[in-house]
Amino acid sequence: MDARSIILGLREKRTLSVEEIHWFARGLSDGTVSDAQAGAFAMATCLNGLGDAGRVALTEAMRDSGDVMTWDLPGPVVDKHSTGGVGDCVSLILAPALAACGAYVPMISGRGLGHTGGTLDKLEAIPGVNTEVSETKFRQMVGGLGCAIVSATGDIAPADKRLYAVRDVTSTVESIDLITASILSKKLAAGLETLVLDVKCGSGAFMGCASEASELANALVSTAKGAGCSTLALVTDMNSPLAPAAGNALEVRECLRVLEGRQDGVLLQLTAALGGALLVAAKLATDEAKGRSMIRAVIASGQAREVLAKMVAALGGPTDVSETCLPEASVVLEVQAKKTGHISEIDVRALGEAVVHLGGGRLYGGQKLDMAVGLSQLGRVGDHVEQGGPLAMVHAANEAAAEHAAKAVLSAIVIAGTAAPTPLILETVE
Repeated sequence: MDARSIILGLREKRTLSVEEIHWFARGLSDGTVSDAQAGAFAMATCLNGLGDAGRVALTEAMRDSGDVMTWDLPGPVVDKHSTGGVGDCVSLILAPALAACGAYVPMISGRGLGHTGGTLDKLEAIPGVNTEVSETKFRQMVGGLGCAIVSATGDIAPADKRLYAVRDVTSTVESIDLITASILSKKLAAGLETLVLDVKCGSGAFMGCASEASELANALVSTAKGAGCSTLALVTDMNSPLAPAAGNALEVRECLRVLEGRQDGVLLQLTAALGGALLVAAKLATDEAKGRSMIRAVIASGQAREVLAKMVAALGGPTDVSETCLPEASVVLEVQAKKTGHISEIDVRALGEAVVHLGGGRLYGGQKLDMAVGLSQLGRVGDHVEQGGPLAMVHAANEAAAEHAAKAVLSAIVIAGTAAPTPLILETVE
């Protein structure tokens, strides 16, 4: 076998064999496959698909391209993953909350993809934090603290690490096969017993319509269960930014406000819903209402905040993380509403792209991020705004970048006489 013939077969819509897919995954991990060939494979998959059997084969091949972890802990080993959205920083709240509830969370996360931010980038906005740790340290953190949010080590799904970076810069993110294989290869390699998935749907998601999101949710759940991991998925709304901010340090600020009891909005609501469902599946709660109550209780008591602080310190950050330690942008510009009314529509992807072009996301591989830039004070569909009042705040490195982003915000947000918000949770797939 060779990469060229496999790519050609995929380009010509031939069904690849399990052996060909496993060969390609091994080539990704050992360097036999070049970046150009990885990009061509990703593009052909994005256009033509792998089919159900091919998707499972790619997931298992990327999982098995490195070490597969096992655990011996006095509680359930669980995790959560989101397919990506704007202002989606749930993981930084949920992982420590689950740990405070008695679960163990070995969260292997990713960096930003396309217009969406990455959990690792957000966490590394905290000065000193380094999410690339050894497997030994990863195990010590999970066993001692209850959770660790880290990058995949070189020994965990190395094939996915190669393909993930290529997808980000080749416009091949929106593929059910590639999304499923990428998410599950890392999660299954982490040795999970139970997994909850947040599949985003809407203008800021990779899956724009409900049918696409439902298809992805079902693909993820069926593939994970086929590999022996108890899994469920919530399909959730991404027609509004989840947090009122988008940008690495700005989203960390929102997480700290939630964990300190100073923010009670949809970010906390979704965190509790995902956590509640996961606690039930892991048999730590009798029903979802009890599970949601447990998540809210450990946040209100400060227990989840304490776990996060210990995790940040273990990753090299400050011993008492707070908003004051986060970087701030040189320029902050208020974007004013042009008329009075209600936000009726938001092009959330455009907001995410504005953050990328401010320097908060990557336009090319290896780009160094500006952790301070982004958007804050963002509203949601249905919110009332006053003419001349704040529509958003732009945080930028210079005036020109701020002005450019402000224009993007004004173009992305539609104001009308009335508007009804969309439900936060659209479907549950089990």
